[in-house]
Amino acid sequence: MPLNDYEIEHNQTVRTLAPECTLLLRSDGSFPLEAPCRIALFGNGARNTLRGGTGSGDVYSREITGIEQGLAEAGFTVTTKKWLDDYDALYAAAKDEWRTNLKKGKRGFAAIMSAMGSAMPEPDYDLPIDYDGYAAVYVVSRISGEGMDRTEARGDMRLSETEIRDIQALDKKFEKFLLVLNVSGVIDLSEIPDVRNILLLSQIGAQSGLVFADLLLGRSYPSGKLSTTWSALEDYCPIGEFGNQDDTRYLEGVYVGYRYFDSVGVKALFPFGFGLSYTAFDIQTTDVTADGTTVQARAHITNMGGFRGKEVVQLYVSVPSGKLDQPYQALAAFAKTPELAPGESCDVTMRFAMEDLASYDVDDQAYILEPGSYILRVGSSSVDTQAEAEVVLDRQVTVRRAKAVLGSCGFKDWAPCVPTDACEDPAPRTLRIDAEAFTTVETSPAPAGDIPTIVKQMTDEELCLVNIGNISGGFLSVVGNASNKVAGAAGDFTSAFVDRGFPLTVTADGPAGLRISREYVVDKKGVVQPIGNDKLTIIGDALPKSIVALSDRFARRPKRGETVHEQYCTMIPIATAVAQSFNVQVAEALGDIVGSEMERFGVDLWLAPALNIHRNIRCGRNFEYYSEDPLLSGKMAAAVTRGVQAHSGCGVTIKHYAANNQETNRYKNNSLVSERAMRDIYLKGFGICVREAAPKAAMTSYNLVNGVRTAEHKGLIERILRDEFGFNGVVMTDWIVHPMFKGGKYAEPQSWKIAKAGGNVVMPGSKEDYKVLVEGLKTGLVSREQLEANAAVMYRLAKELNETRDA
Repeated sequence: MPLNDYEIEHNQTVRTLAPECTLLLRSDGSFPLEAPCRIALFGNGARNTLRGGTGSGDVYSREITGIEQGLAEAGFTVTTKKWLDDYDALYAAAKDEWRTNLKKGKRGFAAIMSAMGSAMPEPDYDLPIDYDGYAAVYVVSRISGEGMDRTEARGDMRLSETEIRDIQALDKKFEKFLLVLNVSGVIDLSEIPDVRNILLLSQIGAQSGLVFADLLLGRSYPSGKLSTTWSALEDYCPIGEFGNQDDTRYLEGVYVGYRYFDSVGVKALFPFGFGLSYTAFDIQTTDVTADGTTVQARAHITNMGGFRGKEVVQLYVSVPSGKLDQPYQALAAFAKTPELAPGESCDVTMRFAMEDLASYDVDDQAYILEPGSYILRVGSSSVDTQAEAEVVLDRQVTVRRAKAVLGSCGFKDWAPCVPTDACEDPAPRTLRIDAEAFTTVETSPAPAGDIPTIVKQMTDEELCLVNIGNISGGFLSVVGNASNKVAGAAGDFTSAFVDRGFPLTVTADGPAGLRISREYVVDKKGVVQPIGNDKLTIIGDALPKSIVALSDRFARRPKRGETVHEQYCTMIPIATAVAQSFNVQVAEALGDIVGSEMERFGVDLWLAPALNIHRNIRCGRNFEYYSEDPLLSGKMAAAVTRGVQAHSGCGVTIKHYAANNQETNRYKNNSLVSERAMRDIYLKGFGICVREAAPKAAMTSYNLVNGVRTAEHKGLIERILRDEFGFNGVVMTDWIVHPMFKGGKYAEPQSWKIAKAGGNVVMPGSKEDYKVLVEGLKTGLVSREQLEANAAVMYRLAKELNETRDA
């Protein structure tokens, strides 16, 4: 079937923007190529190029172009088709064996859910690589996804023995050799230190092959920067725990990512903010000024090379340590230049508020700025900077008072001894800001809204129904494929009261675009029925072929006379790649694509963006998250939110709130985190997104924080999200699947506790959730007033989305 006009337009937009999400890790000037040529193409991602992650991370695009196809369409002659064919056969046999081993000892529902996120490590093999070509490309692919963390094994986070052997041999054989990383997250490249050219393509959606061909020929150029530190596995912070079954202690405190590397003097292979292009730039800071409590830095950037490009200028601040220990530096602002031709220059301006540098002091129950010199560093990465100014604060300032509400983690955060040679750099400018310039903000309860008449008139039982998503959901609700209005959408809520003027709200998953069914019919009752087997793709490709075949056999097929409707969506780059652009305009434009398709297909809430922190590179879901840095995460999420919500009747759902940083035992794991680390690192991005873009909804996470489930945590939901951040939208749970919560150390979530904490709706909902909530209301565990307040928020959002779309 030919593509629709919107598909063509959106694919072209992604093709234009995606190069900004890519970057060179190494370059000797061999690329780009001047023209299409004979090319030797190798690697597991050459033909089976990965466009994104597994699980809820998939999107059903009509047109998917891998690297082999993209090169062919660009006029290249691939000389290694036999190698690619032989590899496919070898890989298929290895995958069959892997699937068989994966399902051993697992039965029933648990066997199905355990397949989520499972990824087969790259196998070893012995295929000859004696092929000719003007240039050679080796594509390493790695996938990860919801439900499973990555491992440090070869073929996963480490290169396989075969990959190391072949990559090194090809780099020596070919004058022009390029290693391409089509990966979801960090892999250890320390074993191939001499490879001359490495492109981090990342996973940039369904147009990956065409984007790569454009990059290879210089029709476009990489201009991204790393949003997470890349290094040898043994270089990463060993302090905090990861992957524990019951309790995971965030012992490292605020020393996450580059904050750890810089503070202890560990040199990363490729530091945060690093990225090469086809050219080089000179950055000169021309001015630093302060206006009240706002600091502004101007920089002059010149393209010093022979190719056009864009540069990212980054501003870091070293905050003085006093009562509170501080990392060596933290990102405070960034700016990306427009395209600069060789020899061309431009000026950029970066601003930040001093208040945004404040840290939470649990003793003072406040965010504070301590006295001393705040060193401003400007450059092209976290390690390539110059100290350009110091801002002197003469006494402590209380920025905001906010009660500690997150409980005790049971330990004191680790703090490093900062290397003496990293403490002080001479700064050519000194600015002074008087403490009197600051105003202390007092955190007070968010104002309670009026209760609409429709809510007041509901019976107790009806009110409980509103607080539960859909009590009749089954397996399709579990896998996020249960909407009765939009085929393949994750689920609906308040469907029981549409005839009384309470609009239905439709939610759809997919962090890199909408995950809804490609095709559907409408039955005689007016209910949408997805065609085919799209619902199984959330499980990934780990299901045995027999189960897939059985599901295909019973999948819905169109009947005679039924009209088949299409709803193909555009897959945009994964969140990590979006953050690598360091360009909020790119992020907003990608959000605009999603919002446009939400309007087209009738989706009210997109269950994204996700802005959890890359705390540990082993997290299987990091590809859905932006960065190890909360400022970059928040800015990118805010930009995507603006892009989506510029469309009438469309809203986003920021998630997973909060401290959802591992997939291991994700339903039952307790994140033990200090109040300061939560506020300075793990919650900060959420606050930025809420204040800058006003997302319509938020989703809590599965895990607990300091012994309390996030969905049942009044401190997280009411005190911080609503009172401090100013959020006024709907708070929903992640998709609660009760069988997955049973057993273990901690009790499963209870719908009355969720409602009492200020959670507006339990998703996807079940009869069990409804019964528990009704009983909780009858016995006084939760009040009718609380349920009315919860329902009122849902009603206001539903009316807003419905009326603006119809306007």
